[in-house]
Amino acid sequence: MTLPAASRPMDASLITPGPPWLPVEVHASVDSTNAELARDPRPWRVVTAEEQRAGRGRLDRAWTTTPGTSIAASVLVPRPDSVPLGWVPLVVGLALRDALTEVGGVTVSLKWPNDLLVPADGDRKLAGILAEVTPVGVVVGTGINIDQERVDLPVDTATSLRLAGAPGVSRERVLTAYLVSLATLLRRLDDDPYAVRSAYAAACGTLGRTVVAHLPNGEVQGVATEVDADGRLCLRTDNGPYAVAAGDVVHVR
Repeated sequence: MTLPAASRPMDASLITPGPPWLPVEVHASVDSTNAELARDPRPWRVVTAEEQRAGRGRLDRAWTTTPGTSIAASVLVPRPDSVPLGWVPLVVGLALRDALTEVGGVTVSLKWPNDLLVPADGDRKLAGILAEVTPVGVVVGTGINIDQERVDLPVDTATSLRLAGAPGVSRERVLTAYLVSLATLLRRLDDDPYAVRSAYAAACGTLGRTVVAHLPNGEVQGVATEVDADGRLCLRTDNGPYAVAAGDVVHVR
């Protein structure tokens, strides 16, 4: 019996993004792909694993993976030359959105700063991003739900490519398309940051929405108006403009 593409162990020989990326490393099991990459941090290194035993997202939330149904991958990219570091995870989200649309044919919306949502599935979360700055560059981890059924997902607010109408998608194709797009966008970010910022704004479903930003010192509610040159989310609040550099943002329904 031939297993669906998304159910087989990933084949490193089928993940072919080319330079500047180093050969992609596929592990059976790691504590987390970010931690594994940080043990030998080299620019353009890529680590992916079938299983994460201690994966985490933002705010130290757990991110678990079921072998054969998702992608857990981390990359180390150089610091951009001409824009603030805050733009790196945003560009990662844009690259991942482009890859999922290209390979899966699914419409995906970006939620500032680090989530990818499927509007047709109730804005459920398809993928998440965690960026960590190191002395040699930025480590960016991504978790992407590929082939899970609803009962396989830990929360009702999550979804997968299968549930979004794209079953059996090749994880190798998704990862290759993501890495190719990310390298291209990072070059463009240094060459023409305004164009990349405009592309992000066009794909960001947070803009125009009323949101609540949960910050270390409280909450701020307002309408998201733009993402500024520093990568901050700009809000129009009852007390005037407010720029969120980092925080947990909730879309108000």
